[in-house]
Amino acid sequence: MKRLTFCMVLLVGVCTAFVPPALAQHEHPAGDPGKLGKVSFPVSCEASVQPQFSSAVAMLHSFWYEKASDTFAAVAQKDPTCGMAYWGIAMTYYHPLWAAPEPADLKAGAAAAEKAKLAGAKTQRERDYIAAIQTFYTDADNLDHRTRALAYEKAMDQLQARYSDDHEAAIFHALALLATAPPTDKTYVNQKKAGAILEPLFVEQPEHPGIAHYIIHAYDYPPLAQRALDAARRYAEIAPDSPHALHMPSHIFTRLGLWQESIASNLVSAASAQKNNAPGNELHAKDYLIYAYLQGGQDREAKRALEAPPAGRPDDPQYMNWLYAMGTSPARYAVERHAWSEAAALTVPPKTFPGGRWAWTEANLYFARALGASHTGQLEAAQKDLVQLTSLRDTLIQNNVTYWADQVDIQRESTTAWITLAEGKGEEALRQMRSAAEHEDKTDKNNVTPGVIVPARELLGEMLLELKQPAQAMVEFEATLRTAPNRFNALSGAARAAKLSGDKEKAKTYYAQLLSICAHADGDRPELQDARSLLAQK
Repeated sequence: MKRLTFCMVLLVGVCTAFVPPALAQHEHPAGDPGKLGKVSFPVSCEASVQPQFSSAVAMLHSFWYEKASDTFAAVAQKDPTCGMAYWGIAMTYYHPLWAAPEPADLKAGAAAAEKAKLAGAKTQRERDYIAAIQTFYTDADNLDHRTRALAYEKAMDQLQARYSDDHEAAIFHALALLATAPPTDKTYVNQKKAGAILEPLFVEQPEHPGIAHYIIHAYDYPPLAQRALDAARRYAEIAPDSPHALHMPSHIFTRLGLWQESIASNLVSAASAQKNNAPGNELHAKDYLIYAYLQGGQDREAKRALEAPPAGRPDDPQYMNWLYAMGTSPARYAVERHAWSEAAALTVPPKTFPGGRWAWTEANLYFARALGASHTGQLEAAQKDLVQLTSLRDTLIQNNVTYWADQVDIQRESTTAWITLAEGKGEEALRQMRSAAEHEDKTDKNNVTPGVIVPARELLGEMLLELKQPAQAMVEFEATLRTAPNRFNALSGAARAAKLSGDKEKAKTYYAQLLSICAHADGDRPELQDARSLLAQK
């Protein structure tokens, strides 16, 4: 309660500073370095720039790349011989946990790294930092992103070993490990290795923003999430000036089904991002916010959060988050409520999605439309959306965006299954839906999203209910709840499956849990009516 009270007090302060989007300008306000956490990164530059340099590193650790770049540039202006200032600028063009840099960013980052080398450094430690980031930019025209990211991780591993007392080397190495973790590794070797580096450092430096931040990312997976709960509840207090720091705790709150904590976190993050004219940050927070609202049955609040999205900016480091939320949040709002006619009628906003390597950002709209159309008997429309999903997957394969091609393929498989069911081929539909669920089991969510539009196993459970197989449906809903605790539709589906299977007590248990997470519900979904009705029975 103390931490929640802090968030709500902060929310009041931030909301009073809201800047209407129409009046916002593209600027990078100075802010208060004291509210970004405590970082000690000594360098051999002029003593007068040391506090500003450490502040810029704190911004870097909270992924405030634009602001960090401006601050490193100010350091370089004051001390042109400070090679580490240019190192910092080069670091702001490599976003380890986000999408690979565009060609223009690679060029700018390489130029900054070269300036760092030319400006020189007075210590071997600093020269090693500069050499490490250069490994990422070297031969970018010929080497793919992952190869260069692995080269950087190896360089940071060596740097950490060489300077065992340098905590920043260890922290940046942990981040590099997370950036190169294979998305199909369900044993989480890199993530656990990063966590083992970070956790002892967090005891020594409890106000360091990067340590808390990267612990959250390291454990942003169902089997590991509980390990990051302390870091999640502390990060926003460590760096309250950073919109991203205000948002990041909700990654763990989402993993653990702590919806009200996620709501509080993302309200303050969205407000801070709007104040700082950061549309990608704002919509990223709102996508998580809408997801949390919908799990708690707060449908009216979710709809409010959808309204009047800010215009995106291609120069925004979180542009991909803006694109993703523009396609996902409306789809999520319809599908989570099982508003199938509404889902089928979703429109794709014109001149919004650039396609190519970003084709995945619009896929959820077509997926939602296809589900809506297949649920309402509009098979021709569903088939057209299936064609679009197939085309988006093929575009992603052509652009070597393997992870997202795989995610869109799971949507394509799920869509095919529901079209097959609508055609009256129940057994074939189940086989197709099981295949999609098994496919999804081999993957993990990307950090851009609080979760897929609807888990494939949850869809399988719903299909089994449609085919009057409640006992088997129960298995799938419970499997969903193990990886996505407190999901509204998984809980209500499990309760309905238990009821139809004749297990009234189990149904009551699930319905009681549903009503508990929906204590702040502002609508009256049929599932909540069913829960109250059954629980009223003796």
